[in-house]
Amino acid sequence: MDSVIDQIDRALDMTGAIVATVDDDRLVAPTPCREWDVRAVLNHVVGGMHLFAAALTGMDAGAEHEDDWLGVDPQAAYAAAAEVDRAAWHRPDVLTGTVHISLGDLPGSAAALVHLTELVVHGVDIALGVHRPDLADDELCAELLTAMQTMGGIDGFRKPGMFDAEVPVAADAPAHQRLLGYVGRTW
Repeated sequence: MDSVIDQIDRALDMTGAIVATVDDDRLVAPTPCREWDVRAVLNHVVGGMHLFAAALTGMDAGAEHEDDWLGVDPQAAYAAAAEVDRAAWHRPDVLTGTVHISLGDLPGSAAALVHLTELVVHGVDIALGVHRPDLADDELCAELLTAMQTMGGIDGFRKPGMFDAEVPVAADAPAHQRLLGYVGRTW
């Protein structure tokens, strides 16, 4: 199995491929992330990448999480954020330090798993919003779902706005559907 840094790289690539298909008219499309359209989810992801990179490097992100990170070119904003994010996660000893994020101070390895979850789940949210579930990396989704279940589940994080109650999904459904069901998404 890949390291969590390798998985973050794969999640950045997956989400980048999805974002590349987002036409301006699809930015207002609904997503499984209730109350957020494609643009809002993408903006949240781009802001999150900048905030994580800032936390990992000790720099200032330059804006708040939900500020407008996309401007007039969402694809370019995603690409730039992904580059900064990837570089930050590839710093030496990134997994052994402590990372301060909105959830508090976390060991680097736990912060990496939180970030991976954001990238994968929201990447799939966007994929479904633009009708491109074929771009979801089902192997990566299955790996993340297994990691969540292995660590004891996410019940402590189940609350509106983060993870809702698990939604039943057929055991033979594609991994991206099982992952979204596990985190409480319906589509």
